[in-house]
This record gives sequence, structure tokens and C-alpha cells, in this order.
Amino acid sequence: MGFKGVRSEREPAERLPVARVCVDVPLPHLDRAFDYLVAASDDEAAQPGVRVKVRFAGQLVSGFLLERVESSEHAGKLAYLEKIVSPERVLDPEILRLARAVAQRYAGNLADVLRLAVPPRHARVEAKAAESAAAAATATSEAPAALAASAAPGAPAVTVAPVASAARAVDVIAPTTAAPAAAAAPTAAVTTAAAATPAVAQREAETGEGPPAEPAARSGAAPAVGLPASFDGAALVARDAELGSAASVKLGELSGGAASAGFDALSGGAASGGLGAATGGAGSVGIDAEDAEDGAAGSVGLGASSGGAGSVGLDVEDGGAGSGGLDVEDGGAGSGGLAEAVAVTRDAAAGDAARGEVDGASGAEASGRTLPPRQGVAAAGGWDSYPTGPGYLRALAEGRPARAVWSALPGEDWATRIAEAAAATVRGGRGVVVVVADARDLERVDRALGAVLGPGLHVALNAALGPAERYRRFLAASRHQVPVVAGTRAAMWAPVPRLGLVVIWDDGDDVHAEPRAPYPHAREVLLTRAQLADCAVLAGGFARTGEAQLLLETGWAKEIVADRGTLRRRSPAIMPTGDDPQLARDPGAVSARLPSLAWQTARQALQAAAPVLVQVPRRGYLPAVACAECRTPARCPHCSGPLGLPGARDVPVCHWCGRASAAYACPACGERRLRASVTGARRTAEELGRAFPGVPVRTSGRDEVLSTVPAEASVVVSTPGAEPVADGGGYGAVLLLDTWALLSRSDLRAAEETMRRWLNAAALARPAGAGGKVIVVADGSLAPVQALLRWDPGWFAARELAERRELGFPPAARMASVTGTAAAVADLLGQTRLPDGAEVLGPVPAAEDQERMLLRVSRSRAGDLARALHEAAAMRSARKAAQPVRIQVDPADLF
Repeated sequence: MGFKGVRSEREPAERLPVARVCVDVPLPHLDRAFDYLVAASDDEAAQPGVRVKVRFAGQLVSGFLLERVESSEHAGKLAYLEKIVSPERVLDPEILRLARAVAQRYAGNLADVLRLAVPPRHARVEAKAAESAAAAATATSEAPAALAASAAPGAPAVTVAPVASAARAVDVIAPTTAAPAAAAAPTAAVTTAAAATPAVAQREAETGEGPPAEPAARSGAAPAVGLPASFDGAALVARDAELGSAASVKLGELSGGAASAGFDALSGGAASGGLGAATGGAGSVGIDAEDAEDGAAGSVGLGASSGGAGSVGLDVEDGGAGSGGLDVEDGGAGSGGLAEAVAVTRDAAAGDAARGEVDGASGAEASGRTLPPRQGVAAAGGWDSYPTGPGYLRALAEGRPARAVWSALPGEDWATRIAEAAAATVRGGRGVVVVVADARDLERVDRALGAVLGPGLHVALNAALGPAERYRRFLAASRHQVPVVAGTRAAMWAPVPRLGLVVIWDDGDDVHAEPRAPYPHAREVLLTRAQLADCAVLAGGFARTGEAQLLLETGWAKEIVADRGTLRRRSPAIMPTGDDPQLARDPGAVSARLPSLAWQTARQALQAAAPVLVQVPRRGYLPAVACAECRTPARCPHCSGPLGLPGARDVPVCHWCGRASAAYACPACGERRLRASVTGARRTAEELGRAFPGVPVRTSGRDEVLSTVPAEASVVVSTPGAEPVADGGGYGAVLLLDTWALLSRSDLRAAEETMRRWLNAAALARPAGAGGKVIVVADGSLAPVQALLRWDPGWFAARELAERRELGFPPAARMASVTGTAAAVADLLGQTRLPDGAEVLGPVPAAEDQERMLLRVSRSRAGDLARALHEAAAMRSARKAAQPVRIQVDPADLF
């Protein structure tokens, strides 16, 4: 290996002189790390995770420094790093590992994933944060006096970070860059958190701009990550072999059975967490009986036929002494079922006392803030409404990787429940990432976290904050100053100290799908992150997706549901109108948008001074119109796009080209009069205003989304997803209109999406005992309507999954779409080495004169398919193919 550089006076660093850099170049054939030299002058700042500038193909290109090594395999001369953009280590090692796994899963480039994971730099924010760090460093001189004062009666407690070995990261309050001598120290270092003055503590509580908590023992040779000490990448248990790990195992057949894992599925016991010791070998994988013989070292044995002393019996009929039998018919001595879970054996000499305490500072300790003794305790009537809820919270507090799919009760204060789960995790010394769909949900979660956790323990990442404030909050998370991070889709990449729980709410919402390459879905990213970090999962919602149902049927997660008695007390009265009995009593309901049953229900609620919610699937006034004489759909004479009326006194306007057609005449009969084919939310509000004179009518949709409405007689017309929360306990009535518009969509997930939108709206109604009613204008014999009437999203999700498994559709199978011109698609597929059993479906027409091909494989071959597509894209990129091809693994829309 030789050296080259523009400036001859530069000398390479004495220790770890080679830096491996991910260059920000979106070309598949360049998707690898490149080696550069680190100058001696940059030795201190050039740490893994910093932004750098390098010369690449004659241009100055941005990148991330991934690691530093002693030598390079490159035989030629190496160029020097041109510039260390900032010494701020914004790329956490855990996030780097996650980004690599996501890039492999979605056939993408690491550079594209890192562009999603790390926000753009804001220099002014970094400078201000550095000033705060300098002020904190100055305040450390007062630490002895503060520590002495803390011993006095009534003095505030001072958090001290525990001793950790030099090979593991210790989060402390320290400047951004640690001294090279400290980083290279071969012996273990004892570090204490600096005691802040009252003024500094007050500033931290109010602004969250406390000093950075940077790992003191991080070095280029061994980047530290917040994973258990026993973590072994070669023994990682991967879902469906998606991460390409040699140690991946089967999670059991789709029907469940012996592979059912429960909340203690991957909990560690003594040294390796020997669960099901009778089946799995010493520290081996025993997901089912077949896997017990060839389990990888360092993983977990599951599926014991009976729970022995100290073991976990899964789906057993008789839990042995001390066992944590799940789905137990006869729990033995010490058996507590799912609620009790299992006491994980700890190292007695370390004195962990089964609390989940491990080496290294916890998230709260790292930031110098901890929960008061009674802060964040779950309130009565919350998680205790679910039989397995208290057990799940105990598992989180003990640091066990409890994985759950949560079906929330109607009217549930789900944001507070998430905050209580986060508090239990923080109390166990671990961090939390919460992902919600939109800004309104984030506001609810932000308020709930502030109320449950108290100030200074969480940040909310929201694009509406602006680049400066958003980057400041990202730095607080990156420096491990806060243990909890909540946000929309981008928060799935948020770095937190010692990740213990990932939460996603309403994972069926389409906004969780990233629209930028490589198009990852927040649910899959969080599940992958939980697998890598061996942490807990909470996938919650009023509805349940097919993917969540698959997690339950494979035993990867357990469900948190209420019993039927509690559900009946909390649910509103739900009635359909549109089936044969209703039509016999009300023949006019065939053509009316507001049948008499719905009208009477709304009137009764208004007379009781309660608000009424009306859900309409389409926004606008009249989104589609037709000839009043022959019913021919009105089309634009210029582009043949659909015509619509934006208002009562407006002329028809094309939805595609935007041209107005004031002189429109039907091409079939010449008639100029138009009639409504589809009625939007604004027209519905106009009709309801006439139906209920004197009652305020509000609209919530794209133009203006309401967060809350007062507890008074009013009508709220909303499009799906924009329903405001009603004060005073909920809506007196919820009307679900134009249901055919949702059910008749040509989409694989049409029924699932309809169910999700109905349940989200119906959950806002008051309980039946308080007069709450839900009217759905649809045939009561339809499966989604039946599930809504019984409030049984689990039954509907299982039915949908069974149908998709029979037809070979996701999530029972894995699919990828290839979109581009016909020649480009054919070129890509011609160079793709498809795995055995892969099916090629199509082509089907796509937008802009392109075509689309679908590739289908079994879930076990998904990694092979993604790898083959990435290699084919790299070959086309190396040949400088002119026509691009869009590759999507698990696309949101198949048709």
C-alpha cells in the first residue's frame, strides 16, 4: 500500500491510518466502502461516524467515515481525506448496522439509506451545541463540591455512570470529541457524570440543550454499539433469512404451533438465556424440534415440551416449577403464565437482581436525568384492561425483548399507553423509539410523553419544526442526552442509548412507506432494528395488518388484546344499514346517501348535545360527474381526464390537466347538464347543513385538518385519516358513508385499508353505555362489516392472511416490482440471476409509457432475490445504461 496526496507535507496517522468511507454516490456498482488515508493532523477528529469530504473521480464528494483500520487491501496508493466536515459523530454504529441490513433487504445502496437516516448538517446548531459542551466542561471543576453537597440531607441526587470495560461504550457528559489518549487507553476507565449547577440543570430541563453525552471509550478500532455483551453477528436469529445471516432459523410454520415464542421469546438466561433447555443445546437455537439439533451458539432455545425449573414453557399444558408457561392450562408452582413471564437468571456476583442492569450507562443515566420513584407508573384502567398488559410492562422494566402486537380498545388513550410503556423501558435503563403516522399523532404522543416521563427525557422529531430545531433535537438523541425519541417516519432511524423498545402505531397507514429509494417501510425497519438490537417491539393500532398477523402466527410476537367483556363495555353500538332487513323497512336507503337510520341516529346525538362525525372517503365537492341524461362519465375533451366540480357555482375542471370545460357537452347525447357520480366531503357538509338547520357543520380534510372539536352539538365531516378527537368522551354518533368507494378499489389491500379507516373512526365514538353509536352504510353480510360489528380486527386479519397465502400474495410471499421502459426492464431481468422458484408476472402498464414486472418468491428466498436485483442493477450501472429502472421490494401497491 502506497500513499499519495495533494499536499506532500501531510503524514498519515500513527494509529489506524486508513479510513473506510461510504461515499455519497447513488450508483449501485459503487456501493462499497473506499479506503482513504487519515492525516496526522486529522487523527483526533477523524472518528467513525463523522462527515468527511473526499476526492472521488476528480470531484469533491461528501461521505461518512465508517471505521478506521491499520491497513488497506488496495494495492495502489491511497489519497488523504480532504476535509473533516465536522467532528460531530452523527452516524451511530447501531444505525450503521441497521442501514446495511435495510440496504440488503430492499436491494438498495448504503449511501441512499444513510441519506434517509442522517439529516442534513446545520452548522450553527452544531456550534451552539459545542458552546454548551464547553460550558459543561467548565462546570466540571465544581463537581467535587457538588458531589459533597449531594450527600447533605435534602440535596438533589447526582447520577454516576457505572464502571465499564474499555471495549464497551460508556455514555457520559463530555465534549463531542474525546482525547486520543483516552480513546486508546488499554485499561478500563472509571467515569462519572459531571454534576451540573442549578442554573445548568434548569436550562437543560427547559430547553433540552444540555451537554452532549458522547461515548468516552469509542475508538476507531472498535466502534461501540448499544447491544448486549453476548451479541454475536454470526449467531443472529434473522426473520425469514431476510438479513442473509448464516445463523438464520425458521420461525415455525405459518400456522404457529411449537414456534410460538411469547414475551420471553428471546430473553437471555444464564450466559446464553437457555430457554427450553430440554430441546435446544447449550445456548443453541431451538425454535422448534427440528432446529434444536443445529442451533447456532449464543442464540436461544425455544419450544420446550414442558417448562422445567427456571425455564420457559411455551404453549405447554403443564408449566413446571418456576416456569413461565404461556397459554397454560395448568400452571405449576411459581407459574405465572404470560403475565408473570419468567425471571431471567442473572450473574449473582454482579448483583443485577433480575433488573436488566448491564454494563454501561443507561439512557437516563447518560443524560444525567432519571425517573422519580413513582414517575411514569401505569395508571389504573390502562394496561391492566388487557390480561397480558401488566406482564408486558414488567418485561420492559426488566429489559427483556418482549414482542407484542397490540389491538387497542375503542376510545383508548393510546398515546398515554405508549408513554407508559416507554416509562417502563426507561426505568429499566434502556432507550425507546416511537414512530407514528402524522403530525397530529405525534402531538398526542409528545404531550403524553411529557406528562408521563416529565421534562428533559424525550424529544419529538417533526419536519414542521424547521431544519435548525429538528437538527438540534437529532443531536440530543445522537449524543444520547435523552432516552426516548418520538417522531414520524424519519424517527425510525433515531439513535438512542441502549435501545430497549421500538413502537409503531397504526402500521397499516400508507405514510409509513418511504417514497425515496430504496423505499423502506417503517414497520420493517423497526422490526429489523429490534432483531439486531435484541429489544422489545410494540406494534399497536385499532386495526391489524396482515404483516402483524403473520408475526403472531409465526410466534415471533404475542398479542395484547382485551377480553370480550371489557370490549363490550368499551365499544359503541355498531349497526349496519344497507342489508335486506334494513332495506325492507327503508326502501329509500337504496339511493339515499343518508338512510333514515343514519339520519335518526345523528339527530338523537345532536339532541343530546353531542357531536356527530361523518366520514366521507372523497375530498372536494363533486370529484366525479356524469351526463344527467345518459349517465356517461364526463371526460376532458383535451386529455380525456375525469371532470369534477370544485364548487356549487364553478365550471367543470379536469383532474389531470387542470383545464376548465365551461362549454362541455356529452359526446354521446349532446346533453349539457351534469349530475354527481361521486360526492365529496364539501358537498356532504352542504347537504348536512340543510338537513340539520342551526347546527354548526365543520369540515376536516386536506385544506384544514382539525385536531379536536368541542363537546357540543355539531356535525364534523371528515375524510379518512383527518378525523378530529371530540372532547368530553367522544362522539355521540359516527356515520360511515359511501363505503362502496373504499371497498370497490382495485387494490390488494382494499378491504384491509377499509377496515383500518372504519375502526379508527369508530374508536372515536363514546361507549354504548354512554349513548355512542356507529352507523355503517353497507351490507351487513360483508366480511369487513362483520368484523366491525364484533370489533374483531384479529379475525379479519387472519382471514385476509389466509386468502393471501392461498393466492401467493404478500405478506405470505415476497414480491418485488421492476418499473421502466420495456427495453430497460428486459435488460435488467436478462442480467438477473433469479433464485430457484421465482415467478415473473407481467408486464402490466405503468405511468409515462412504462411497464412493470412483478417478481415473486417465497419468504425464505427474499434475501436471494434482493441480492440478485442489486447485482443486476450494478451491472447496468457499470455499463452506464441510459434508461433507469426502478426496483422496489415489497411495494405498497401491486396493481
